[in-house]
Amino acid sequence: MKAWSDLLALVYPEFCYACSETLAHGEKMVCTTCRVKLPYTNYHLLPSSDNPLSNRFYGRIEIENALSYLTFVRAGRVQNLLHNLKYRNVPEIGELLGKWYGSELQKSGYQERFDLILPVPLYHRKLKKRGYNQSDRFAKGLSETLEIPWSDKVIKRNIESTTQTKKSRFARWKNVDKVFSVSKPEEIQQKRILLVDDVLTTGATLEACGQELLQNGCKSLSVATIAAA
Repeated sequence: MKAWSDLLALVYPEFCYACSETLAHGEKMVCTTCRVKLPYTNYHLLPSSDNPLSNRFYGRIEIENALSYLTFVRAGRVQNLLHNLKYRNVPEIGELLGKWYGSELQKSGYQERFDLILPVPLYHRKLKKRGYNQSDRFAKGLSETLEIPWSDKVIKRNIESTTQTKKSRFARWKNVDKVFSVSKPEEIQQKRILLVDDVLTTGATLEACGQELLQNGCKSLSVATIAAA
């Protein structure tokens, strides 16, 4: 069986989604070199007062924990991973990164801080076109490792907001204002929610979505993303 799989690897080699180099035997989606060299934030190891992400939300929304796995670097490994995840039909990347990050969070006891993981939803037309929500896959990976339930049925995106790229901070906030609603408020009552998304730039999307959760009775709100710009 091993000889057959080795032969297949020679004929149909798999490539790293971060650097495009050929994967070695036993490697899956991301090569060992990239896994070592990915720009990890390690924000989960910092107190809130020293956490740059917590400071972004200060005065805007009450956030218990602000977390992000990687630092977004343009034209780098992280951008390649996100591009493959979102636009090249490789949703498994989101789940893999969720499992990896979940393992890091578990080492620091974060599995005791949340009751439910919720992904930021896509608008139904975009979901139908893409076939999956990349944030769902990240949530699933986190859920499996942290052993915390997740759901894609609690939050609804009512309006298809336009791309946030090149918008000012105020324009980004207005772009997502009143976009979200909580379709199942009973699911979040007195729950410590971890709200997850793929990339954090200004935080406007997470802020708008999080406000709806807080207004509908969740006990506390934390956020986590695959990457932060």
